[in-house]
Amino acid sequence: MSGQVVVVTGASGGIGRATAKAFAARGARVALLARGEKGLEAAAREVENCGGRALPIPTDVADDAQVRAAAERTEAELGEIDVWVNSGFTSVFAYFTDITPEEYRRVTDVNYHGYVYATMAALNYMLPRDRGTIVQVGSALAYRGIPLQTAYCGSKHAIQGFHESLRTELLHKKSNVHVTMVQMPAVNTPQFSWVLSRLPKSAQPVPPIYQPELAADAVLYAADHPKRREYWVGGSTAATLAANAIAPGLLDRYLARTGVQGQQTDQPHDRNAPANLW
Repeated sequence: MSGQVVVVTGASGGIGRATAKAFAARGARVALLARGEKGLEAAAREVENCGGRALPIPTDVADDAQVRAAAERTEAELGEIDVWVNSGFTSVFAYFTDITPEEYRRVTDVNYHGYVYATMAALNYMLPRDRGTIVQVGSALAYRGIPLQTAYCGSKHAIQGFHESLRTELLHKKSNVHVTMVQMPAVNTPQFSWVLSRLPKSAQPVPPIYQPELAADAVLYAADHPKRREYWVGGSTAATLAANAIAPGLLDRYLARTGVQGQQTDQPHDRNAPANLW
């Protein structure tokens, strides 16, 4: 796999950053896409230190023109794209009634439309060559909604439907371009301190919480074995999806009782802290 050209969105932190480093450790040339230039620069240095070549490209994935330009620059400077990993996201931690239409639209644009635009950009190069792999970083929340994250859960459900539909089209055409999805558990990423929150306590993912390096390993495995439609990472993901399939109503009541408190630490939330939504 040495010498692969890989594009990673959401590469400035969390799963995206860990994934970029993991590919770099195999000698990949990695284009890193994200909005935060400081985070991108730091991630690029880590990629280089891991043995890869880094191309940081400041990109808002909610802007299809920026995504197309990033793909074009990657092809020009690194070579033909072999793997594209979509992992960028944002969220709003709040009750649905406390979220504005503009905030809801922004989460949808980044999380869902960002994946759509990036997939379009990747396929623009992969389909004519009839080769390449796209890995969509998903979540157990693509199947199971939880309180305080209506915008995020809705976007992940949308990605799941989009992924399934696109996969069937590629199979119908007998394409050698593959799309796969990795459903993640709760992951310890710094993004939870960046997202917009209207909670009284600091936000956190629902425990148990895994490390981003584990998630990155799963992404690499999926990229190496892309014919499988999706992967479930972690026992909590498997348990959640199984419980939702068997007794969704019971899970509704369980999450109503535990989900709000479970997504908050015991530390007060700083309402003046900057958020990365915009």
